[in-house]
Amino acid sequence: MAVIYRVNMSDLSVRAEPYEGSAYDGLGGRALTSLLVANEVPPRCHPLSPENKLVIAPGLLTGTGAPCAGRISVGGKSPLTGTIKESNAGGMGALHLAALGIRAIVIEGAAPPGRRYRLVVTRSGISIEPADDLAGLGNYETVARQVARFGDKVSCISIGQAGELRAAAASVAITDVENRPTRHCGRGGMGAVMGAKGVKVIVVDPTGGERTPTAQPDAMKAAIRKFADALQRHPLTSKTLPQYGTNVLAHVMNEAGGYPTRNFSQGQFEGVEPISGERQHDVILERNGVIAHACHRGCTIRCSRIYVDAEGNYVTKGPEYETVWSHGADCGIDDLDAIAQMDRLDDDLGLDTIETGATIAVAMEAGLLPFGDAAGAIRLLHEVAQGTPLGRLVASGAAVLGKVYGVLRIPTVKGQAIPAYDPRAAQGIGVTYATSTMGADHTAGYAITANVLGVGGRVDPLSPQGQVALSRDLQIATAAVDAAGLCLFVAFAMLDDPAALEGVCEMFAALYGRPFAAEEFSALGKRVLAAERRFNTAAGFGPADDRLPEFFKTEKLDPHQAVFTVPDEELDTVFDFVA
Repeated sequence: MAVIYRVNMSDLSVRAEPYEGSAYDGLGGRALTSLLVANEVPPRCHPLSPENKLVIAPGLLTGTGAPCAGRISVGGKSPLTGTIKESNAGGMGALHLAALGIRAIVIEGAAPPGRRYRLVVTRSGISIEPADDLAGLGNYETVARQVARFGDKVSCISIGQAGELRAAAASVAITDVENRPTRHCGRGGMGAVMGAKGVKVIVVDPTGGERTPTAQPDAMKAAIRKFADALQRHPLTSKTLPQYGTNVLAHVMNEAGGYPTRNFSQGQFEGVEPISGERQHDVILERNGVIAHACHRGCTIRCSRIYVDAEGNYVTKGPEYETVWSHGADCGIDDLDAIAQMDRLDDDLGLDTIETGATIAVAMEAGLLPFGDAAGAIRLLHEVAQGTPLGRLVASGAAVLGKVYGVLRIPTVKGQAIPAYDPRAAQGIGVTYATSTMGADHTAGYAITANVLGVGGRVDPLSPQGQVALSRDLQIATAAVDAAGLCLFVAFAMLDDPAALEGVCEMFAALYGRPFAAEEFSALGKRVLAAERRFNTAAGFGPADDRLPEFFKTEKLDPHQAVFTVPDEELDTVFDFVA
């Protein structure tokens, strides 16, 4: 029987609640985290207070055998933005929770200051154990100690030093197939919320687990085949991403003039070639690393990779496009090995790589170190581990560091750093950045599809026309994809091949044993967004918060001499569907 566990860290109690028949029956992933937070967390509470809740949930299709459906959602009120937040990642955690019939773990209350605990999740339930011996450890050592004790079949959900410091850019790490803490629920500071609860690590032992039951097993198998075939037909999900990974976008965005460089002062980076996906691919193969690596079992896209040093020793995963950009072009750094070192440090410390790279770029803008100083950037990350005042500033995000040092160009929305696509050169993604319920987030409505890649149609990236409708539709679809536990990259096939969306709907129909149309998939996304908007409104957010920083409207970006031109009054219509 499916269950929701509530773990109260104030009195160290655990309570199991039935999922079926509850207020959250039929919800999973982002739908479950956001609806629960919207229903149960006081919108104006302090994000690090006992009143906030950390909700961990696998997707609705996770564990059914659906390809690329191993995402785990972590939600709460964000200490970075003050808004509602859901951040998701791959890795094995979601599959293991689903195998145990766990629809969500809700962590409530807060342990006494300075105490650290481990949650051990098994088929029998959840136990809480003291873990003060893990205090101050990075994610790699934390996970290694759990594997040594519990065996290599478990998965871990953990925080590093940044989470223990309750830093606003702290991530929650999820272990991959090799039990490395390389998959991160990065955005919004959910690691700080986990640290505030006093939870250092969650160990999930799937022993005795089973596949998520479906009402129509044969129909599910047929739907899975249909969906998998669609993913194999699409060139991005079958060839480009497995071969070159997400960083294939470096050259693409650079040529489009939308590759933010030196803290968004330029749209093209002269040093893009040494850090491109193509060069990264060649370096990995030359050193006997791994390309086409799956971050969890059942991923058919396999866009991840294993990066090794010149001697063939493991360094880190990927690094992914966003990480290479934020620590590379945005900082004026063209050294792939240095970027890989920073990615490893981010993962170990438990920091969002987008926020951290953007913060270092703002620090460079402030004159703390020069653009292009890779060694200096690495020193800043070591300061986070040491808990120095400057390290704490770096771990607090771009908005905080920029304010402290009086920087004018601070690329954030609602306090969250803008990712690797300049909104002046891709106006649709600018709409998403401005209006997303969770601060600047490219994954909330990935308008690069139609603005740059020509996926799902074409919308002129430099014109304001059609951008609001594009972003709105993508934000609705993305919320539903996140609820399903599907990787965002399946959207490429869903936008271009009708059979892909049909396959998803048929998987839901087989799961529930009833018809499930595309309209119901869309309705799920709208329900999630409506709950998130209501929470934010109650937390004090309004139309004035759905805006990009002013410099995007006034500073022209080469080579197009473009500024962001979507009118404010149009931005205010994105969520007109919310009652």
